[in-house]
Amino acid sequence: MIVGTEPLSSRYAISDELRDQFAKNGHVFLPGVALAGELAVFRPALRQAAYRFATEDRKLAERDTYGRAFLQIMNVWRQDPTVKLFVFAKRFAQIAADLLGVERVRLYHDQALFKEPGGGITPWHQDQYYWPLDTDRTITMWMPLGDITDENGMITFASGSHHDGLVENIAISDESETAFASYIATNNFSIAAESLMRAGDATFHLGTTIHRAGENASQTLAREVMTVIYFADGARVTAPQNDEQAADIAAWLSGRSPGEIADGEFNPVLN
Repeated sequence: MIVGTEPLSSRYAISDELRDQFAKNGHVFLPGVALAGELAVFRPALRQAAYRFATEDRKLAERDTYGRAFLQIMNVWRQDPTVKLFVFAKRFAQIAADLLGVERVRLYHDQALFKEPGGGITPWHQDQYYWPLDTDRTITMWMPLGDITDENGMITFASGSHHDGLVENIAISDESETAFASYIATNNFSIAAESLMRAGDATFHLGTTIHRAGENASQTLAREVMTVIYFADGARVTAPQNDEQAADIAAWLSGRSPGEIADGEFNPVLN
């Protein structure tokens, strides 16, 4: 339930029941995080910026599994002032802080994840693999810009999989799909996914929650999703454990050294 009237800065009430559900499962679905009228203001700028700055020009058949999963455009907020207003929305950051149980959250980065018509699966993975931070208080908002169903790339979670922390040091790939599918089966995690998400609905999930997305069976419509990643204020940069983390330090954390507070110019407090 949204309280107040100011677009994208009014509060979205997070009940104790929702907090408990998030803590138990590592993810939660929230309807109407952005209302139709609000999203209508931002959707054109989000779509235009994402497609303008997408660099992938190969045909789907020429790409590997990761490349077929989506067009991925990061830190879109730096390219367009309207997108910045969306990414910096206090409502989104307030939800993230409330679910994490922290006072303040910082921006890690945003991502447009546009799964093209005929696009492939996003393999099982844990986001935390990519993030050189010394905290498990990390969270991603995943919001479709148009209605989506389980036929065109719905996000899917292994509920409770976050409790064991980072369990595989594997990037998103065929290998991660196989390894995490086995881990999920061995541990009998229940699988959770919405059958329908309306534009402006959102899921929030922890960085260690195992998740994936299906293929986009549509041959005409892209699945257009905007994500924003947050972490608890006060987190420190850790020594990189893989090449992706080393790249993230340079790209998203202003080159901070291990042990330093992650408070670079691209990581403002948002709530």
